[in-house]
Amino acid sequence: MALPTAQTAVEKPTARARIPLGFLTPIVLGTLLNALNSSMIAVALLSIQDAFHAGSEVIWLVSGLYLATAVAQPAMGRLADAFGARRIFGLGLVLVLIAAAAAPFAPSLGWLIATRVVLGLGTSAAYPAGMSMIRAWATENATPGSTPTGGLGAISAASQVAVALGPPLGGLLVQLAGWRAIFWINIPLTLAAMVMALLWLPADKPIRRGELGATVRGLDLPGMALFVGELCGLMLFLLSLPDNPRWWALAAFVVLTAALIVRELRAARPFVDVRMVSRNRPLAATYARVAATYVVFYSVTYALPQWLQQGRGLSEAQAGLVMLPVAGLGFLTTMWATRLVDRRLRLVLITGSAALCVGSGALALVGSTVPIWAVLIIAAVLGLPNGFNSLGNQTLMYRTAPADEIGTASGLFRTAQYIGANLSSALVGIAVGGSADDSGLHLLAAVITGISVVLLLNAATTRHLRGAGNRG
Repeated sequence: MALPTAQTAVEKPTARARIPLGFLTPIVLGTLLNALNSSMIAVALLSIQDAFHAGSEVIWLVSGLYLATAVAQPAMGRLADAFGARRIFGLGLVLVLIAAAAAPFAPSLGWLIATRVVLGLGTSAAYPAGMSMIRAWATENATPGSTPTGGLGAISAASQVAVALGPPLGGLLVQLAGWRAIFWINIPLTLAAMVMALLWLPADKPIRRGELGATVRGLDLPGMALFVGELCGLMLFLLSLPDNPRWWALAAFVVLTAALIVRELRAARPFVDVRMVSRNRPLAATYARVAATYVVFYSVTYALPQWLQQGRGLSEAQAGLVMLPVAGLGFLTTMWATRLVDRRLRLVLITGSAALCVGSGALALVGSTVPIWAVLIIAAVLGLPNGFNSLGNQTLMYRTAPADEIGTASGLFRTAQYIGANLSSALVGIAVGGSADDSGLHLLAAVITGISVVLLLNAATTRHLRGAGNRG
C-alpha cells in the first residue's frame, strides 16, 4: 500500500499562539462527542445484538455513523466557512440532542441505525466549525506566522482520550443501565457545550438575505450521493468476503468511484475537491496517512473488547477497563507530542508509527491463556502512538491547507479518518465478526501490523517533510 510522499512539508519552529480557555472549552467538548460515540458502541454491540435478535448486521451501527460522518464533515466545513462557524457548531449540537433522545426508544435495529446516522451528522459539525473559529481567532489575535499549537493539541488530546475512554465508560453504562445509557450520556454533555458556546464563542456575522439558500444549493449533493454509494459498495464487498463475495458490490464501487471523480472535476464547488488535493501533495499524503492510521486504531478499538468478552469471558465493564491504558497513554503522548511537533514533525510521525508497529505485532502473541496483565501492557503500548499520529497529521493538515479553505480541508481530514474507520469495521467484521476467538484476533493483528510497517517506512523515508508553510 503505497502512500503519497509529502515532499514539501516544512519542519520550521513557529511561534505559539495561546487560545483563551473559555474560547477553547466548548470546541473541545463538541469535538469529543464524535470520538466518544464512535468508541462507546464497541462494548455494547453484543448487548444490542441480543436485544434485537440480530446477527452480523449490527456492524452497521458502526459503519452508519462513520458513513454519515465521512459525508457530513466536509459539508459542515463548507457551511461553516460560508454560513458562520458558531451557527453550524450549534446546529450540530441540536442534531446530537435529537438523536440521543430518540435512540433509546428505537423499536428495531433499523431505527437504531438511523438514529446513529443522525448522531453522526450532528457530531460532524464541531471539528470543522471549531477549526474555522480557531483559524479566525489566530488571524485576528495571534502573531503573524504563529501556530495555535495548544488549541490543536487540546482538540487532539480530547479526541484521543474520548476514543479510548469510550469502551470503559460504555462498559460501565451498559452493565449498570443497559445499552440505552450510551445514548443518554450525550444529553448532559451536549447541553453543557451549548451553554458554553452561547457564552464564550464569538457571534457570527449577520446572514444576508438569500445567503442560506444559496449556500445550501451550492452543496454538491450528487457528489455526496456518489461518495456514500461507493463506500457502501466497498463495505458490502468486504463484509461478504468470509462467506460468499459480492462481486457486484466491488463492481459498483469501481463504477461509482470513477463517476465521483468525473463529477467532482466538473463541479463548480465539489464535495471532494479533487483538484485541491491532487495539486497539494503534502495534504494528499496527510489524508492517506490518516486513513491508514485509523484502520489500525479503530480495528483495535472494536476487536479487542469483543475478544475480551467472547474469547476471555469478561463482562462489558471489565472489557472496557482493560482499554483504560489506551486512554491514559494517548493523553500523555499527546501532551508530549505538543512539545515536539513544531520543531520535530518527522520525529513525531516516526515515533507514532513505530509504536503502532510494536503494539499491533504484540497482538499476534495474545491468546486465551495469556494473563490479563500482559493484555494490559499491550493496551498501554497501543496507547503510545495515538497522540503522536493524531497531532502530527493534524498539524501537517493545518499548515498545508489553503488558508481560505481551512474548514473544507478540515472536513476532508476527518473524512479520511472515517474512511479508515469504515475500512476497520469491515476488517473487524471479517476477522472476528463470526466469533471473536484467538485465530480471528491473530488474523487482524497480521493485517494491521503490515499497515503499521508501511506507515513507519513512509515516515522514515520521505525525502523532505517540507512545504507545510507555517501559516497562522
